[in-house]
Parts: sequence; structure tokens; C-alpha cells
Amino acid sequence: MRVFLAGATGAIGRLLLPLLLTAGHQVVAGSRSEEGARALRAQGAEALRLDVFDRAVVERAVAAAAPDAVVHQLTALSGLDLTENARIRREGTRNLVDAAHRAGVRRIVAQSISWAYQGGDTPATEATPLDPTTEQPRAATVGGVRALEEAVTELPEHVVLRYGTLYGPGTWYAEDGLMAERLHRGELAASEAVNSFLHVEDAARAALAALEWPSGTVNVVDDDPAPARLWVPVLAAAVGAPTPPAAAGRAAWERGADGTLARTARGWRPTRASWRQGFTELGRG
Repeated sequence: MRVFLAGATGAIGRLLLPLLLTAGHQVVAGSRSEEGARALRAQGAEALRLDVFDRAVVERAVAAAAPDAVVHQLTALSGLDLTENARIRREGTRNLVDAAHRAGVRRIVAQSISWAYQGGDTPATEATPLDPTTEQPRAATVGGVRALEEAVTELPEHVVLRYGTLYGPGTWYAEDGLMAERLHRGELAASEAVNSFLHVEDAARAALAALEWPSGTVNVVDDDPAPARLWVPVLAAAVGAPTPPAAAGRAAWERGADGTLARTARGWRPTRASWRQGFTELGRG
């Protein structure tokens, strides 16, 4: 397959690119900088400069690439800019989808998240509605997710990957990541809030597999949704930080996500079935 990869230098994209190439796909990858484009070419991809907010640039890039599929892994999370990230989901996705339409591309695989669901007491399935909240900043995040997913479904063949909370190299949950810093400062609560995690390598594996999946939305998470009172001590030990005391309460939306569909209907399983294994690996570098 010929693949247009947007977000090739991000936490998932940098792992996905070699997987795509090894699988025999031709990859045209976008980067915001010429330095990034050179690095992508050195790995074996065709590369070009891409500003996802410039509609004309995106349209020319996708048309020139003439791909069989677009893979959307763009985020702004490395800079901790949630507003910019929501803008990428709204405007960047809109530009990619419109460009794909004009270029006659039928297939898209796009990154979404599995913690935008409305509240509940059990892990959310793909049938659970997105949160209707108007409370900020969550409303901006969920609004961006909704805009991304609605745009993506305009293409005839579309897969939305609702990833769990990513951990591993290049994420907030790395040995030297944001959450390690927060633990060292005593800012991360060991509460009842439930997370579903996913190692970043498993996220890349799922994106590769999704090129062959039927259209639909899929939770891509590990097998072990857990409250922070369980996973925070394990993460703290892995990064050499003190364990914070237990804290009560959770928001209704902090419920985790159910990954049954990916396992039963798509035949996908994570290589790290639980954050318990994955967090321990962080401590080993």
C-alpha cells in the first residue's frame, strides 16, 4: 500500500514509520521542518514539509503523494499545548480529509483517545457516547475528538483508533516524562480515577494493523483498566519517585475503556497486556 503518514515524527509516528516500511508499504511522510524531513528520508520514506493548518499545502501534498491511505497521527502533546492539540483535531483533520476527498483517497486511519466518553461506573465500550460536558478544559478536548471522528467518517473506509493513555518513550508516562516530574513534585494523586493504558509500541502496531481493518471505531487499550491508587505506586517505583498517599474520589468519566472489540473482532492484542509489566520496564531504561 502507498501510505501518507501525517505525524511521522511524533511518539507513535516515529515507531510506526519503520513498521510500515518493514511491512513493504511505500510511505510519504510529512514533517513541519526540513530537518525532520531529512531524517524521514534517511529512514527510507519519501518526505515533504507539511503545515497541517495550511489547506492549500495539505491538498498539494496529498495529491502529490497519491496514496492508497492516509494515516493521521498528528498531535501537539510534546509541548503540553492542549489548545493546539484540539485545533489539530478540528482543523488539521478537516484539511486532511478534504485533501483526501479531492485526491480520490478512500481510506484513513486516525488517532483518537479512549477517555472522552461520558461518565459511568464500568469501562466504556465503543457504543458509549462521547461526553456531552460543557465544562472546560474537558469540553475543548472532547469537542476536538468529536470533530476529528466526524470528519474521518466522511471517507468511505475509515478506522478511528481510540488509544488508551500512552506510556513509554516519547510520552508523558516515560521515565523522564511529565508524570515522573509530577510524582517527584508530589503532584500526582493515587485516587480512584480509572485509566486504561497502552504502550506506545502497541499503539504503532495497532495503526499498522488498522490499514487492513474494516471501517469503525475501536478502543485500543491494554487488558488491565485500573484506579490510580493501584498504578501510581508502580509508576512511582519505576521512576524512583516517592509514592503519594491514597486519595478519594474520581470524576465520572474516569472510567477506563473496554478493549474487547479489538481482541475479538479485529484479532489484535497488546504485547504488554498490563501496565504492571510495562511500567516495570520503564525503570529498566
